[in-house]
Amino acid sequence: MVAVAINAYYGTIRSAHQRAGLGPSRPYMYLRTMLFEFVVLAIVVVGVRIRGGSVQAIFGQRWRSLRQLLTDLGLGVLLLLASTVVASIFGSHQSEGSGEHSISYLLPQTWNETLMWVALSITAGVCEEAVYRGYLQRQLTALTRSVPAGIVLSAAAFGAAHAYQGLQRASVIAAAALLFGWLAQKRGTVRPGMIAHSLQDAVAPLLVKYMRH
Repeated sequence: MVAVAINAYYGTIRSAHQRAGLGPSRPYMYLRTMLFEFVVLAIVVVGVRIRGGSVQAIFGQRWRSLRQLLTDLGLGVLLLLASTVVASIFGSHQSEGSGEHSISYLLPQTWNETLMWVALSITAGVCEEAVYRGYLQRQLTALTRSVPAGIVLSAAAFGAAHAYQGLQRASVIAAAALLFGWLAQKRGTVRPGMIAHSLQDAVAPLLVKYMRH
């Protein structure tokens, strides 16, 4: 997780430059982020395989029926709604527009950027849930010998990785991540979390646009 910590640190610096209009274009930023997500996931997968583990330990059991697929899809939508409520509650203390301002520089402005944003959202949903809930949460649970501690510490690490969006928003993200961790533990798979995470990121531009009006 050293790579995640380093990226969080430099992400904060890059975000400051981006907000000041000194950073690279959004398409470049999207591609760079997707590449990093895949690299981190690849490192985790290789590490698990070297130790004789199964990739299913990260992602959970494969779908073996349409019912399982639809169940995870439904749970993903419910998780999305629940995490949105939690984020609204914990984010209610923020000054008006602060949350929007913290991510406005990230959001797409053209159709091409929007398509890339959707691809980035799916990438983040799959890779980050696999890394933080599928791998890191399991490791922390084993290390602390406590499921609640594993969930809390993983959520805290997830929030810290989003520190580039500002401390307040990172705290809200960490709070919502507790739900993702809890469901991953109960369900034994991160697939509902991947669905919710991807949808949550994908609709972010629409939510910000709605808030502006």
